[in-house]
Amino acid sequence: MKQFNRRTLLVAGTAALAMPRLALAHKVTLPDRFNPTAVQTGRTDWLPGEIHVVPDEFHLFLMGQDGAAIRYGVGVGRKGLYETGVFTVARKAKWPWWRPTQSMIRRDPGKYAKYKNGLKGGPNNPLGARALYLYDDQGRDTYLRIHGTNAPSTIGSAVSNGCARLTNEHVKDLYDRVEIGARVTLHPKVTTA
Repeated sequence: MKQFNRRTLLVAGTAALAMPRLALAHKVTLPDRFNPTAVQTGRTDWLPGEIHVVPDEFHLFLMGQDGAAIRYGVGVGRKGLYETGVFTVARKAKWPWWRPTQSMIRRDPGKYAKYKNGLKGGPNNPLGARALYLYDDQGRDTYLRIHGTNAPSTIGSAVSNGCARLTNEHVKDLYDRVEIGARVTLHPKVTTA
């Protein structure tokens, strides 16, 4: 798979974005609207190299030139846990280590307390195959992530603890295309569901 950096996205436009190639280790059947697709958003205010998550559509857009983008299907934070804002990808990890936040443990100790010391990366890890770590404008970790999932059936739903999740195959493709320093906008939900 060809890796596209910010400069390539600026120069290549739609042609470069049209070729997500996914090696599927485990066949995941998603509705077509959630598979990576080259699209024309018409959003020239969304700049090349930026990521935009539109929660009501359950889509993440990796922007190219002149409104071109690769659109991926995502799962988003459930009611009360989805956080909007503008963030920066400050770190990336393959098969990341994971530890639930204290808030997660307080909300559901039966599910999360057993992982209070963390869980090494691998197929059973909730962060999946790749993670992009979102930091605020003060350089602090927000504990929000764009990551893979070991539960691909959750794509297209609002069930996470606040992060945006893609299938493991799709997050691997996205990971290779995103640079450290990329701007990420988590847009507000319009619907209340």
